[in-house]
Amino acid sequence: MNALEQRSKMWNLWHGCHKLSAGCEHCYVYRGDEKRGIDSAAIVKTGSFDLPVQRKKRDGTYKIPEGTLVYTCFTSDFFLADADPWRAEAWDMIRERSDLRFLMITKRIDRLAECVPDDWGDGWEHVTICCTVENQERADYRLPIYKAAPIKHKRIICEPLLERIDIASYDIGEWAEQVLAGGESGAGARPCDFEWVMALREECVRQGVAFWFKQTGAKFIKDGKLYGIPRRLQHVQARKAGVDFTPCPKRNGGHRDPRRSAEEDREQQPSRREPTGFADFQENSRCQGHDENESRGHPGHIAAKQDGEE
Repeated sequence: MNALEQRSKMWNLWHGCHKLSAGCEHCYVYRGDEKRGIDSAAIVKTGSFDLPVQRKKRDGTYKIPEGTLVYTCFTSDFFLADADPWRAEAWDMIRERSDLRFLMITKRIDRLAECVPDDWGDGWEHVTICCTVENQERADYRLPIYKAAPIKHKRIICEPLLERIDIASYDIGEWAEQVLAGGESGAGARPCDFEWVMALREECVRQGVAFWFKQTGAKFIKDGKLYGIPRRLQHVQARKAGVDFTPCPKRNGGHRDPRRSAEEDREQQPSRREPTGFADFQENSRCQGHDENESRGHPGHIAAKQDGEE
């Protein structure tokens, strides 16, 4: 998956969260709620709680058709402790709709074991649980737990990417389906360096794991220069970089095809350090005129343009 899937559904069954780690500092849910006068720290069950099992009055069929990808709990965390009283019912609905594909992202992977249903086993085929690691400290804490967790489909989310992250020691080629990297959007966003993005990509190529550079973020460093990226261009510029990677098909129970080497994978994908799409990057983005070290030291001096939030 290298883009948000069309004709998908968003299922926010409860709303609100508690900031947990560095990646939460400029949470988009908190920003949006503040504009609407909503307390993001108040965890509430939403009116769409039963969305997956809602039926049409006309013929009694499900409103969400078979095969739909359902983005789950994107204005909260599915494993938030405050939602413990509601989660069993949520699992019942997910179990009932095994014809859908549920995808959720968590920073609370350490709560998985106490939150899954009794019949979870080694995971459900129609459920993807992604784990966020925004810096090295969180990677070193969460990835060992995530690697060992009984989940059928795993994706590592490095967004917001706040520093260079070394994931080489976690053997992601044995268990992860994808690594996603992206910068931070919104007012007060912290810079994302293209070198950090490429370091993750290179490790993915080496281990045969798909890689998706999702967005630059509002403040993006390339070749030591800091650029302010308007909101409307953050996904566009990431896509134009041309650094997404799809490995060869996997066989033998999900492992890489042993008949192909990582070098053969590289030959099938662009591995250039200079992305093709950055030719117009400097035209559409404002270089802040700071070197990399100065940018990191004085983020408050940078006025990034914003054209609206997600």
